[in-house]
Amino acid sequence: MGRGQFLVSGSNQSNGLWISGLLALRLQQTLGRNPHEGDLYVFRGRGGDLIKVLWHDGLDMSLYAKRLERGRFIWPSPTDGVVALSAAQLGYLLEGIDWRHPQ
Repeated sequence: MGRGQFLVSGSNQSNGLWISGLLALRLQQTLGRNPHEGDLYVFRGRGGDLIKVLWHDGLDMSLYAKRLERGRFIWPSPTDGVVALSAAQLGYLLEGIDWRHPQ
C-alpha cells in the first residue's frame, strides 16, 4: 500500500471512462502532488454519498468507489486542500463513520 492516505477536499465532478486519469491530473495540476508515489487519495462526489479512492499500485493507477445507501461521507471544508488520514481514519471513512470523532 501507499505511504499515506489523503482526503482531497471539495467535491469531484469527474465522470466517464478516464476518471482515474482526470483525478490524477487534478492532483498534479491543482495540488502539486504526484499520484504515482503510492499514496491513496480520496475524493468525494458532489452529492456527498460517493467517494473514490485513487492510488498507484506500482504498475497502474487503481480506482475504488463506494456509495452510501444512507447518509453522506464526513468531509473537510473546500479550503482545507489535502487532509492526511491514518489507516484507521480511512477505515472509519469507508464505513461511513465520522473519522474525526469515532465512537
